[in-house]
Amino acid sequence: MYQLLDAIDNPEQLRALDRRQLPQLAAELRAFLIESVSRTGGHLSSNLGTVELTIALHYVFNTPSDRLVWDVGHQTYPHKILTGRRAAMANLRQLGGIAGFPRRDESPFDAFGAGHSSTSISAALGMAVAAKQQGTDRRAVAIIGDGAMTAGMAFEALNNAGTMDANLLVILNDNDMSISPNVGALNNYLAKLMSGRFYAAARRASKKVLGGVAPPIWELAKRAEEHMKGMVIPGTLFEEFGFNYIGPIDGHDLDVLIPTLSNIQQLEGPQFLHVVTQKGKGFKFAEEDPCLYHGVAKFDPEDGVLGSKPGSRKTYTQVFGDWLCDMAAADSRLVGITPAMREGSGMVKFSEDFPARYFDVGIAEQHAVTFAAGLACEGLKPVVAIYSTFLQRAYDQLVHDVALQNLPVLFAIDRAGLVGADGPTHAGSFDLSFLRCIPNMVVMAPSDENECRQMLYTAFQLDQPTAVRYPRGSGDGVAIAEEMTALPVGRGEMRRQGEKIAILAFGSMLTPALQAAEELNASVANMRFVKPLDDALVKELAASHRLLVTVEENAVMGGAGSAVAESLDQQGITISLLQLGLPDQFVEQGDHAVLLKMCGLDKDGLVRSIRKLLPE
Repeated sequence: MYQLLDAIDNPEQLRALDRRQLPQLAAELRAFLIESVSRTGGHLSSNLGTVELTIALHYVFNTPSDRLVWDVGHQTYPHKILTGRRAAMANLRQLGGIAGFPRRDESPFDAFGAGHSSTSISAALGMAVAAKQQGTDRRAVAIIGDGAMTAGMAFEALNNAGTMDANLLVILNDNDMSISPNVGALNNYLAKLMSGRFYAAARRASKKVLGGVAPPIWELAKRAEEHMKGMVIPGTLFEEFGFNYIGPIDGHDLDVLIPTLSNIQQLEGPQFLHVVTQKGKGFKFAEEDPCLYHGVAKFDPEDGVLGSKPGSRKTYTQVFGDWLCDMAAADSRLVGITPAMREGSGMVKFSEDFPARYFDVGIAEQHAVTFAAGLACEGLKPVVAIYSTFLQRAYDQLVHDVALQNLPVLFAIDRAGLVGADGPTHAGSFDLSFLRCIPNMVVMAPSDENECRQMLYTAFQLDQPTAVRYPRGSGDGVAIAEEMTALPVGRGEMRRQGEKIAILAFGSMLTPALQAAEELNASVANMRFVKPLDDALVKELAASHRLLVTVEENAVMGGAGSAVAESLDQQGITISLLQLGLPDQFVEQGDHAVLLKMCGLDKDGLVRSIRKLLPE
């Protein structure tokens, strides 16, 4: 079935193929992708769209000596398959298996690790400048999607790169538009022409000749060229940044891609190639709904992805989405903001029911937070739906633009804690640590789905910055009350009364804490609030127990346990305190339950850690 693909374990073997064999290789690679991802789950649509581009890049460039820097990583499965990891795809995103994103420690072909978007141009520019300083002809190529180009960091890098004397190629993988007639024969011809050495030499010659004449004449010639190019290609913006713009070309046409890349390889200075691809290319289900097939669980390729089973538990993301719609109906001041994560954050229904109050700002987390601050200044009540790991990118704005001005912005923080197969780049391991040190912030961690709904309502009522952090997936399936009731701020609740040991559980750790307490006959408090902490409850538990144990799905350093330690110190209380949470290391990918067990955060792990201190 994979006559050519099975014979390729590295790009040297790919480069040994006759060019006429490459379309067959592309067909085999696409078929293997569908088969493989259907068995493991993972990102599909974007990878199907980069099959030909990946083949062309490895065919033309001398990888790994030439550096390919992939943005985000959602488009790197073909790259992994062609660079010796075809068999390893069977364990993709699993514990001990290969990652779903590029990792430098996984392969010499992964020039730069990625998980968050819009870093590729900066990293590739650094590599291109290093090659120049080291006196090598090594090439650096950044492959970035049109979605990632919405981030300010990408434009910061473009602005810097255009002034650099470095051989950098930026490839814009534009998959948000169809290959319309203007991306056809004419543009393919122009791209080949403009990437050729004759055209480049002619430009240099004209610049040299006209450079000695009066500035107005040179400026007129320059603008005439830009005008002519702008009539047929949308490249003027990138030319202004100092790049030689080429394209757009059909990103699925190997007969165009390979000669164009071969020509560009001979050019000096910053180059920008615009390729147009189709998400989900070659798989009808993904072509019809590329968003659904962006990230998938295991599925049958014949039937496609099936919906959730009737009666299945609601995820925390769905709880948030329902609350957002209910709250918006009750309060016209509510506006919802997402940095390009409408589906992932559960905002589809809100965007449909309240389109005028829904804002997708693109992959621009910094802008999202300051935009929310501006809305709050004018009396609106912004809700920023954001993954924990993505909020890290907007920390300065969170501190200076929201908290310092004490503005009522609610952060609905999804994917808090470990996230399973997405691994350390997407784990929300640090938000409690970096949020609780910020003045004016109120930080809550729900222990179940209903508590999540009530906490979101509580946060929305407050006239200050608030954060509700909740995990990926579903909880224990508790009943969710339609009525919304505000919780007393800074107050926890007792969930079990025991002896000697008191477990102070934060958020998702309440369930394993209760399970461990049954075996240990321990008391359990659902702390609810990380900030302000329930100091009175901490004092009460310290007075009636020999050991306090804090449990959180967050880095133990500086997290909720540290807040309890500070509370004890400030109240002058001396008692044994055991702080349990995520270790001081990046936790790898794998099944969520298995990862919690590895970190000692399941029932057995809690019991084992506690018995080390109190054997009796």
